[in-house]
Amino acid sequence: MADTTKTSGFMRRTLQRVLLAAGRQRGLLGLSLSLASATVALTLYVPVVIGQAIDRIIGKGNVDFEGLAQKLLIITVCVLLNSALQWVLSVVNNRMTYQIVRDIRRQAFARIQRMPLKTLDAHPTGDVVSRVIADVDQFADGLLMGFTQLFTGATTILATLAFMVVLRWQIALVVLCVTPLSLFVARFFATRTFRMFREQSAARGEQTALVDEAIGLQKVVQAFGYEGRMLKRFDAVNQRLADASLRATFYSSLTFPSTRFVNAVVYAGVALGGALSAVATGGLFTVGQLATFLSYVTQYTRPFSEITGVLTEMQNAIACAARIFEWIDQPEETPDAPDATTLAHVRGEVALQDIAFSYAPPKPFIRNLSLTAAQGQRVAIVGPTGCGKTTLINLLMRFYDVDAGAILVDGHDIRTVTRGSLRASFGMVLQDTWLKSGTVRENLRMGRPHATDEALIAAAKACHAHSFIKRLPQGYDTPLEGEGASLSQGQRQLLCIARVMLLDPPMLILDEATSSIDTRTEVKVQDAFAKLMQGRTSFVVAHRLSTIRNADVIVAMRDGMIVEQGSHAQLLARNGFYAKLYNSQFAP
Repeated sequence: MADTTKTSGFMRRTLQRVLLAAGRQRGLLGLSLSLASATVALTLYVPVVIGQAIDRIIGKGNVDFEGLAQKLLIITVCVLLNSALQWVLSVVNNRMTYQIVRDIRRQAFARIQRMPLKTLDAHPTGDVVSRVIADVDQFADGLLMGFTQLFTGATTILATLAFMVVLRWQIALVVLCVTPLSLFVARFFATRTFRMFREQSAARGEQTALVDEAIGLQKVVQAFGYEGRMLKRFDAVNQRLADASLRATFYSSLTFPSTRFVNAVVYAGVALGGALSAVATGGLFTVGQLATFLSYVTQYTRPFSEITGVLTEMQNAIACAARIFEWIDQPEETPDAPDATTLAHVRGEVALQDIAFSYAPPKPFIRNLSLTAAQGQRVAIVGPTGCGKTTLINLLMRFYDVDAGAILVDGHDIRTVTRGSLRASFGMVLQDTWLKSGTVRENLRMGRPHATDEALIAAAKACHAHSFIKRLPQGYDTPLEGEGASLSQGQRQLLCIARVMLLDPPMLILDEATSSIDTRTEVKVQDAFAKLMQGRTSFVVAHRLSTIRNADVIVAMRDGMIVEQGSHAQLLARNGFYAKLYNSQFAP
């Protein structure tokens, strides 16, 4: 019982947010309600005219043909007008639905742009994609059905009830007495199917995440003979999705026959009561009025069947909406302070003062770390895998904030400057390349969109990317799809290096920037980097220690702490931790 109450409350809060989103389309919403009311009025007026037409047929040889023709003309006009209004209503509802969905999807995607990296790191990519794409599509389908049938159905119920009370209130009481049973059936199924559709949506997101993982790592899967075990993982998730879908569909499929049974009871009661009333009143309640009343009963009970069917679809839609809103409600990255400073004319003096950081508090990762980089210095960061090298880079770029201590750039605590100006001060080349869908030219201009073609080509030549770009089918205008899948890893990395060279930033971060480039090209790129780093503060993360021998300062890290720092010659002379790392790569 407590679980049902909790589910009901959660569903109610989600529905309130859906209605709030719909309320932003006030103009279309008002037009939709007006059209729905007009179509219901025409639909309900037709049975009145039909009843009057029936009463024109008094008996054999006693038919008011003139009056009958007039009523038939009215019926025809009402039906044609109603059809036109329903078409317009459908257009309005489609427009309103997809504008609401557009806004919600934009909110979800915008939240990704403002979200801390630790939140994104905690969610599988496939699950996020499922929320923003598949769940929003499911939500749109349910919302469209709701707008199309829910408004019209609710208006029909209220209007037909009013007409029935006016026609014969005694018989209308029969309908009112059975109505709570229909409402109970609808609520009973609604609260239970919602929980099942939530399970279905969660399983769908888990399946999308697994498929995304399998496709991205297919080479690794095949290289390690993991295909069978990967298929078993997929079968398990797929079976959970099938079971959840089957439970949700089976339970929701009981709704329609249950409400149909209730509606049949209502119709039978009204038909019996109306027939007895027509006989007892001696013509005060005519056969035509009984036909009108029965038509109203059919129209009154039909929306209960339709609405319960809609509610079933809405359970799926609201369950998907709940996952979307859960994502939209994720905490944003801490905004820049109102008085945040904008870094300008950066010299590149960087100081890390006794910083501490943890990915999973209270377990520390980096602790008591201090480091100073003077303007124009080249600082190399080395150490075994997992020692904190990349974490240090993430802290410098403020992808994460330190838990204690401070990081200063030109004397400014980076938490007191705007993120945009801080990150614009760094040029960053990572081991994992990233290229967007677009041409080579558009990718190179990502950080400097208004760069001239001359500057762009000069940057490409400086890192030896120009020659292979010219060999592409359309040169710099060659479109790249799938993050440059048609290029080799080394070519993709050269493009990332050229992009930073074009940016010409005051500080550089190179995280294994030449790891995927052949030795001959690496020598040329290192020479280009040497020119680029002249006069710029540079942080270089490297595993191949031969690439950082000329660094001004080499920082050796282990277990989140700096254990040694100095020049290459100084650290070798100490014969300590760095010397062991270096000799392990070069000693016979």
